[in-house]
Amino acid sequence: MKNKLRGKLPFTVCAVIALIAATVFVARLVDWQLIHGAEYKRLSTGSTGYSVKTQPTRGEILDRRGVGLVTNVTHYKIVIDKLYADESSLDNTLLGLMGLLQMSGDKWDDVLPVTYSDGAYSFKAGSDDEVRKLREALNISADATAEECVGALYGKYQPDEGLDESQRLALVSVHYNMEQSGYSKSKPYTFASDVSRSAVSAVSENTQGVGGVDVQTYLVREAKDPTLAPHVLGALGAITEEEYEELSNGVKSYTINDEVGKFGIEAAYEDELKGEGGTKIIQRNADGTIVDTVETIDSKPGNTVYLTLDSKLQQIAVASLEKNIKDAQTEGKAESEEKGKKLLGEDCTSGAVVMLDISDFSVLAAASYPTYDLNQYSKYGDYYTKLANDKTSPMYNRAFSGTFACGSVFKPCVAMAALEEKIIKPSTKFFCTKKYDYYPSNVVECMHRHENIDLKGALTQSCNYYFAETGRLLGIDTMYLYAQKFGLGEYTGLEIEESKGTLAGRDSLNWMPGNTVQAAIGQSDNSFTPVQLATYTATIANNGVRLRTHIVSKITDYERKTTLWEYSGPKKVDECGVSEKNLKTVQEDMLAVSLEEYGTAYPVFGKYKVKVASKTGTAENSGSDHTTFICYAPYDKPRVAIAVVIEHGVKGTYSMQVAKDLLDGYYKR
Repeated sequence: MKNKLRGKLPFTVCAVIALIAATVFVARLVDWQLIHGAEYKRLSTGSTGYSVKTQPTRGEILDRRGVGLVTNVTHYKIVIDKLYADESSLDNTLLGLMGLLQMSGDKWDDVLPVTYSDGAYSFKAGSDDEVRKLREALNISADATAEECVGALYGKYQPDEGLDESQRLALVSVHYNMEQSGYSKSKPYTFASDVSRSAVSAVSENTQGVGGVDVQTYLVREAKDPTLAPHVLGALGAITEEEYEELSNGVKSYTINDEVGKFGIEAAYEDELKGEGGTKIIQRNADGTIVDTVETIDSKPGNTVYLTLDSKLQQIAVASLEKNIKDAQTEGKAESEEKGKKLLGEDCTSGAVVMLDISDFSVLAAASYPTYDLNQYSKYGDYYTKLANDKTSPMYNRAFSGTFACGSVFKPCVAMAALEEKIIKPSTKFFCTKKYDYYPSNVVECMHRHENIDLKGALTQSCNYYFAETGRLLGIDTMYLYAQKFGLGEYTGLEIEESKGTLAGRDSLNWMPGNTVQAAIGQSDNSFTPVQLATYTATIANNGVRLRTHIVSKITDYERKTTLWEYSGPKKVDECGVSEKNLKTVQEDMLAVSLEEYGTAYPVFGKYKVKVASKTGTAENSGSDHTTFICYAPYDKPRVAIAVVIEHGVKGTYSMQVAKDLLDGYYKR
């Protein structure tokens, strides 16, 4: 009997539990539907929830010392929030705001392309696109007049006829813009952006108790010094359909209205800089009162990217490049007028300079001239159009993407290759007759008749004859193999866009034996970027070890408190394959270029406070000759390497002066 009772007990317990649960459920149903049913029905029909997206904050870009290059600056805006606004008195609220802004000297965001003056309406000058959009929005004729457009606006938005004409036009302008911008309960409308503090105070004081008017802070992405490094920093632009499809597959979320990095650091580090917006749910009851606001997803700002650039050295690079290019052009014009000849530097308008830290090949400065205002560029419009039509191509990054015939700065590479291959010795002499005509179809002219000259003399005085003969004996295949190892015609490893350049022989078509002598003096198809020339120079200074060139030092969280990634140290790419003895020979000869009285760099560096190893260059091309200059310092313990290219600069003094200004700044710091 006991066993039978023990077997029935679990079923009895389950039945009791089920009965209790059913009783509770029925009781709740009675409460919900019979006792409080009407109340719950009223609440459910009168309460509405709205999901509102919060704006993401993009990460900032700093220099190596934490100085802001591109930062987020706080501005103020006046916003109309439909969730809180009283639509019946909205026009009065808008007119009141307009009056307050007029007193503070601020302006509201009037985008309507129509003006009213002397009793007549007219379209604003230069607003063809806006006028077309207005006509399409009003669904009227494509050639409708301004007066016809205003009539359609009045018919649509019904402004008070008792107001004066300017007030009526202002009101329909706001309503039109509200509609075009998607003004809704989930999307507030910005009535006025970037207003002054006095406007903030006036609006805050005079709109207390006025529903829907709010003064908000917002962040504007700005370059602290907008002309300092626009080519490196990059800019944002509207996301394209292709970019949206590509980026939507990543870890960050995007909308079709987002802006993304288009070039430079902004593009290369899009994943790090992109912030994530949040979401908040706003609950509103039947009478319009906000009963609850819950942030369901927290916003997350983007990360901060530190560059290896030194903003002070960058300022020097930009200023010196501009000054020396203008000086070269001024002298070229004067000489051209005096001699009645062309191609004397009167066409000099552009150039670039790159400075590297030899310890790790980090970019300390990289300037391209002409430069431009990054803040104005980011707004696009007329300024962007002006840049795009400028014949000097200010948007072109000459430091990293510009490729130029390098001239005689290529000769140290040829010298080291020839020494290593035992084609010449330091004591080897050739007789310079000023004209090297071994190949009649490729005659090489020398600046002087040097007669018997050895390697040191040839490098110091930049003898074309000597290197034409050396190049012929060396051969193009061997020449370009060594050049590759020094990084010429190779990507340097930069994290942003760069050109690979062209290496004569390897990248050339229909090569003829006579082309080799031109290649040996840095002509023919040789065409390199300034950053490649700086990398090549740093490799010579680093005893033939080429490291990866880079421009990003670390990444932190937005608050700069936690380091998420940091450059771990020099990364070896290649060795030049030249013995220490032969490297030393060429290094000493490059020092002689600066210190010997007949050296081509002596006028600028002969009595400089530190020893500088260098090489000058002049390159023929269409237009006046380019001038190039490479150097590293100090000679005994190299720390920095510099490469300068001045397009059509003719005289090497100006390119040398840019390097000197940078060295002055480096040692001063």
